[in-house]
Amino acid sequence: MKIKYNAPVVLTFTLICLAVLIISLFIPGILQIFSCPGKTSFNSGNILDYLRLFFHIFGHADLNHFLSNFAFILLLGPILEASYGKGLLIIMGITTAFVTGLLNVLFFTTGLLGASGIVFMMILLISFTNINKGEIPITFILIVIIYLGKEIINAFQTNNVSEFAHIIGGICGSIFGYLRPAKS
Repeated sequence: MKIKYNAPVVLTFTLICLAVLIISLFIPGILQIFSCPGKTSFNSGNILDYLRLFFHIFGHADLNHFLSNFAFILLLGPILEASYGKGLLIIMGITTAFVTGLLNVLFFTTGLLGASGIVFMMILLISFTNINKGEIPITFILIVIIYLGKEIINAFQTNNVSEFAHIIGGICGSIFGYLRPAKS
């Protein structure tokens, strides 16, 4: 029996995020590169701030933050990579990162760090993997109620979690799943 690198996009993303986490233990300031600024700290004259609209998905505050995201990503990601293909999954991830980053810069003063928008994109997208055209699966409706409903309720609590990124990630996953059903 041999070990297989079965989901290259998901596994490579995981390894990049793990590397950033490990490096951040030795170079604490490095996380600034892997976080998206809020509207009050975004500098339109700094090219790095534009890159950070995408790069924020690679940074994680600590091991618990990383493990919370990648337990889902490693569970759901390989199924989505097989269902949608490597290229499309990369495009979906990049789009979700950009949309959450851009909206964060436009509407929030706090920064954004982590792949939780990608997690919620995957959670909603996975419910579209076995649908027929013109149908909305009950599982999708339940996932929307449970996950997005919980995030909307949590948005009114004071914490260090960007429920906004979760909600936008989930909306992105829903749109991707509706517009582009999984390949048969």
